[in-house]
Amino acid sequence: MDTARPFGRALCAMVTPFTPAGALDPDAAGALAARLVAEGCDGLVLNGTTGESPTTTDAEKAALVRAVREAVGPGPSVLAGVGTADTRHTAELARQAEEAGADGLLVVTPYYSRPPQAAVEAHFLKVADAAGLPVMVYDIPGRTGTRVEPATMRRLAEHPRIVAVKDCSYDLLGSARLIAETGLAYYSGSEELNLPLYAVGGAGYVSTVANVAPRRLRAVLDAFDAGDTAGAARANARLLPLSELMMNSGLPGTVTVKALLGGPVREPLQPAGPETADRLRAAYEALVQAESPV
Repeated sequence: MDTARPFGRALCAMVTPFTPAGALDPDAAGALAARLVAEGCDGLVLNGTTGESPTTTDAEKAALVRAVREAVGPGPSVLAGVGTADTRHTAELARQAEEAGADGLLVVTPYYSRPPQAAVEAHFLKVADAAGLPVMVYDIPGRTGTRVEPATMRRLAEHPRIVAVKDCSYDLLGSARLIAETGLAYYSGSEELNLPLYAVGGAGYVSTVANVAPRRLRAVLDAFDAGDTAGAARANARLLPLSELMMNSGLPGTVTVKALLGGPVREPLQPAGPETADRLRAAYEALVQAESPV
């Protein structure tokens, strides 16, 4: 495993396909996963919020991991979101994901109960000890109500299986410091910070927009790695209108992705209305038309 990029650079927070009747569609999930890998994704993150984890059962989560693992083979990273507000349940999901064939775990801070930092630390350590898979800590205080404070993150980094962070803290300075101090692989979980975080030492991104534009997102990192920082900035700028509409239009990313890819969402989510769907399609078509060599 590359310790600097343990799951690769370009990761997609994949949506979960459902049948018209609302059941899990493993065949469609496998087909989507295979396409995303073919179009530049190094790894796939399943059963996250974008994957509608609050409304999928434990059995469906395991079935999704198995279907995607079979579809993409042993090469790409397959991470399973296992985070819940219950440490015991999270540990059970971690073991289930390992048995289903996942390569790593995405573990979010316990939400809503807003535990103090000592309890946050204990939660992550217990989950990391529950299975033999590397862990990506998901720090998204805007949703959970609790940040993983820098001092806590430094201690978590001492655990041999806590290797990465999905960073939605919106603290670029703090993240840059932790990258330098801990060696944790920081993946941007905020589309607008994919390139800025990468530029200060981040490992890559976990992107919702990658469901619809995987090659274009990867092109930003490819240009930066080639030393073409101006080209990376141009490629990033071309993505901004679509990314902003998908992630900051007042609708969850799951809804906007499925407006472009098709397929139902589960309640309480509702599909995008026709006007929003038309705007999304227009933004995507504008991105395709504006594309030029980086």
